Amino acid sequence: MMEKLEETLAEIQQELWDISKKMYDNPELGDEEFESMKLLTNLLKAHHFQVETNIVDRPTAFQAEYDSGKPGPVIAYLAEYDALPEIGHGCGHNLIGTMSTGAGIALSKIVDQTGGKIIVFGTPAEETNGAKVPMSKEGIFDEIDVAMLLHPEGVSRESGASLANDALQFKYIGKAAHAAASPEEGINALDSIIQLFNGINALREHLPSEVRIHGIISNGGEAANIVPDLAVAQFYIRAESRNILDETKDKVIQIAEGAALMTGAALEISAYEIGYNNMITNQPLSDIFTKNLKMITNETVYPAQLLKGSMDMGDVSRVVPAIHPSIGIGDPSLVLHTKAFASQTVSATGKRALLDGALALACTGYDVLSDPALLEKIRAEFEDKKS
Repeated sequence: MMEKLEETLAEIQQELWDISKKMYDNPELGDEEFESMKLLTNLLKAHHFQVETNIVDRPTAFQAEYDSGKPGPVIAYLAEYDALPEIGHGCGHNLIGTMSTGAGIALSKIVDQTGGKIIVFGTPAEETNGAKVPMSKEGIFDEIDVAMLLHPEGVSRESGASLANDALQFKYIGKAAHAAASPEEGINALDSIIQLFNGINALREHLPSEVRIHGIISNGGEAANIVPDLAVAQFYIRAESRNILDETKDKVIQIAEGAALMTGAALEISAYEIGYNNMITNQPLSDIFTKNLKMITNETVYPAQLLKGSMDMGDVSRVVPAIHPSIGIGDPSLVLHTKAFASQTVSATGKRALLDGALALACTGYDVLSDPALLEKIRAEFEDKKS
């Protein structure tokens, strides 16, 4: 059956590559990926997928479905296509979107024989307000049997874990005054921010090693001779699990409240981006994908490791068996979120990874469609990890 999947991908490889290159040349930020969405959905429509856009009230989100009309598993491929400010596709989402689309199209050519359904989901804004979170909460994935996404990286790697993440904003409101003539009349909001940073830095000694807290001062005052009456800081707080994240977040909030008491400023706390849960890899699904990727590339697939970043695929993994492995694009020294990484996605090795990755995803989907025992193992492990 791999030959049939390879044949289909060979037929559409130029279209996939052209789309990936157009995304690279025209990078679009999260929730603004209108052209990228159009490129992917037009190709899916041309291969008889039924496409619905603007799902979960996100204009650039879509669901593209190919239904065999016969009973069978539902295989989902998740496409990302948002870029980074100033850098472009330094996280390789131009490849992620096209690999998932290619895999979905290839598998659709044989699902009429096996039974089942293929769905490609367009999931905008992974870098900021990831659409997979509301999709998970609103039941979009409830009928799915397995969900897969393949990420480009310097080397190929098994699906592993990621950090849960919340994005908190701390806004302190003070009272303006002349900083030299009448400072006693003022309440310095910036002092609150400084105490917040100092308190968090003191907290770090007493946190688990994998916790990450990093932030910026987005508003620190207007002029040195005016007591700042408004100051704002934004932080990402990350941890290995949602429980540890929530415990850490409570401690940070207490520090923030203490800083307000110390200065007399008022405090407003809000989330400035959607929070992400940690990734929970489904091991049976991961094992069969790894086997396929090794066979296709004839290259090393390194063991899973904890991804020190965060991703909205973690929320998907809470509601459906899911994997988020990586495929190498030819340079182990590459660092994500850089212009060098973006350039590598449109190299010859980037093109090879697109086709190999799409084939590995499609083969794994076929394995699930055709092997009831495998699907039962996947479901059993998912239920066990949920309990």
